[in-house]
Amino acid sequence: MHSTIKTLLAGLTLAAASAGALAQAAAPVGSASTPGIDKRQANQEKRIDQGIASGELTKRETRRLEREQTAINRAEDKAKADGVVTAKERQHLHHAQNRASRDIKRQKHDTQQRGASAPAS
Repeated sequence: MHSTIKTLLAGLTLAAASAGALAQAAAPVGSASTPGIDKRQANQEKRIDQGIASGELTKRETRRLEREQTAINRAEDKAKADGVVTAKERQHLHHAQNRASRDIKRQKHDTQQRGASAPAS
């Protein structure tokens, strides 16, 4: 009876491993699925919202950063339009996200603050 339980557990482990491999194979390399890009986009939008809440971003900086995020979203939609996001399209999206991430960091850490008045002369 004890060996039956071991055999059953081994079979279940093998089945679970096989299911994971099949799930990964279901999304081919050139598919239109972009979960990594979507997750990063959401993270960058969250960083912008945090910068607004803390006062690190001015209204003008916020508008510019949000326009940049909108452009990335449009580029992603365009890449997905034919049902396949190619390696070159993914590379372009990652490059745009890298640039946007640097812009967010620069704007959040510059000396400008929302609501700060100009120094008196």
